[in-house]
Amino acid sequence: MSHKAAKTWCLRFFVIALFLVSFVTYYCSHAFLQSISRQTKLFLKLEDFFWREHLSKLALPYGIKGSELLLLKVLAIIANSKMPANIENLDCRTCVVIGNGFAIKNSSLGSAINKYDMVIRLNDAPVRGYEEDVGNKTTMRMFYPESASYNPSLHNHPSTLMVLVPFKQQDLRWLKEILYDEKRVRKGFWRPPPQIWLGETSNIRVLDPHFIHQTADRLLQIPLIPKNKQLPAHPTTGILAVFVALNYCDVVHIAGFGYPVANNQKHPIHYYGYDTMKSMKDSYHDLNQEAEALKRLEDLGAILYLHPHT
Repeated sequence: MSHKAAKTWCLRFFVIALFLVSFVTYYCSHAFLQSISRQTKLFLKLEDFFWREHLSKLALPYGIKGSELLLLKVLAIIANSKMPANIENLDCRTCVVIGNGFAIKNSSLGSAINKYDMVIRLNDAPVRGYEEDVGNKTTMRMFYPESASYNPSLHNHPSTLMVLVPFKQQDLRWLKEILYDEKRVRKGFWRPPPQIWLGETSNIRVLDPHFIHQTADRLLQIPLIPKNKQLPAHPTTGILAVFVALNYCDVVHIAGFGYPVANNQKHPIHYYGYDTMKSMKDSYHDLNQEAEALKRLEDLGAILYLHPHT
């Protein structure tokens, strides 16, 4: 084969390979969107007893293996596992997920955010003092013990659902100790969670680990069981909230997502506080992978950003 012919063959092979990769990526992305169930049962509830019929093979955060008794005690106190009727009964739900990123600072999106049927916020991100950029309406706040604010009423409406994302067994134990007013066990947390938590029992929900599992497995495609003693890479609360919104809402918009370039370690990462990219160094999250997942969802029209982003 001549040099010219070999060069032509390589070029054709490259074009075909590029087409196949693009086709597979397109097909998989659309297959993922078509598989979204629009489930309305986001939260665990006592009457399901699903672990009796379908034993979970995975422990938290992807299943409930080993946490059944803790869940029984928690769910026995949390009687309500539903969404508010004014949201549940809507024919078309418009939802916005507000990330905690610096990108929303000085955006003046507050009034627009307040117009959505459902506003989902994350962790202990403040509202008071930032209303012009982030609004003051909160329908649901997703958090875990280390990210809990001791008094949810400071930055949430009295009816805001406080949704615990159980990443580990200690998260359920923390909630059980709060609900039953038991002695607090501080071991097992990367930073001390509130020892006193003033959340209203009627507003507490526990996210079904099914959504954590599906976010990791299908959206991010990260291994559920790490190999060769590598650190686990769990989804962030933010990407989980987006996945939950895609399953529950008809329209999903997002704001405050995105991190500065990794080599700028001094750049603020939140619209509040003083944390910088340096604080993300030992994170259990793959931020690049999550950014790519959000880009795919945006390209498919599944989500829409409310502000310019990179």
